[in-house]
Amino acid sequence: MAAILIIEDEPLIAMMLEDFVESLDHKVVGTPDSVEDALAAVEGDDFDVAILDINLRENTASWPVADALADKGKPFILASGGQIDSPPERHAMAAYLAKPYTLDAVREAIEQALTST
Repeated sequence: MAAILIIEDEPLIAMMLEDFVESLDHKVVGTPDSVEDALAAVEGDDFDVAILDINLRENTASWPVADALADKGKPFILASGGQIDSPPERHAMAAYLAKPYTLDAVREAIEQALTST
């Protein structure tokens, strides 16, 4: 069982991801919904993998959070609901999860992220 941090600004999507994660026998340890809150959660360091929505609140890019995760050596999954530009080169190898999310896609992304460390 892995501890999963879900960084998502849409409450219904965060709840759906929580349900998926828990049904996969993992534990959700937090659901920050802004870059500021996510950075604080990353500092807390009580998770194994993060699911990171690429755009948070009013299309604010979450790359500072991805940078903080990478700096701490924490695996993460980039999540997006639309077409995105290529991620910064530093994060090009991160697992990717496209909306609409499915249970199988979430499972595969978590497995990929856990084995990438």
